[in-house]
Amino acid sequence: MRKLVILVCLLAALAAADSQSGRRAPGFSLPDSGFNQHDLADYRGKWLLLEFMRTDCPHCKMLSKLLESKKGKYGAKADVLSVVVAPPDNQNTVKAYIAEQKITSPIVFDQGQVALSYFRATPANPSFDTPHLFAIDPNGNIVHDWTQAEVEAGGFPALLDSVVTGKK
Repeated sequence: MRKLVILVCLLAALAAADSQSGRRAPGFSLPDSGFNQHDLADYRGKWLLLEFMRTDCPHCKMLSKLLESKKGKYGAKADVLSVVVAPPDNQNTVKAYIAEQKITSPIVFDQGQVALSYFRATPANPSFDTPHLFAIDPNGNIVHDWTQAEVEAGGFPALLDSVVTGKK
């Protein structure tokens, strides 16, 4: 029995190590294509759904559409902000993406430092996946994050609703 308890604790610790949640969201101030700055502190007091994406990613398009539909449901309780890394994305690719996907949420440009801080990248593990969604609570803490596979799993929209609204 004792070995089983130790094994369960070890597995829980390993699962938590893969998640980026349970910590203060790293601060940033990034420009959008109109050169307007978006600072994490500007979103305090409401939920922020922070999406790391690429404009050439079909999975990102699916998540962007879902987040766009959720904006109306959440109203003033939550905002959506998307982050692309430049390069490869640039003003032209983002402008085309916004028009094609009918996105109304800002898309900001990162040179890679913000993404690396969110994904806790190291020289041994310098990459990150897209899309990747972070739910940041009104106090500025990452309470949950989802990979592409988790976003595409059944039940994700309801799970996202329960995180943001606090209702099961």
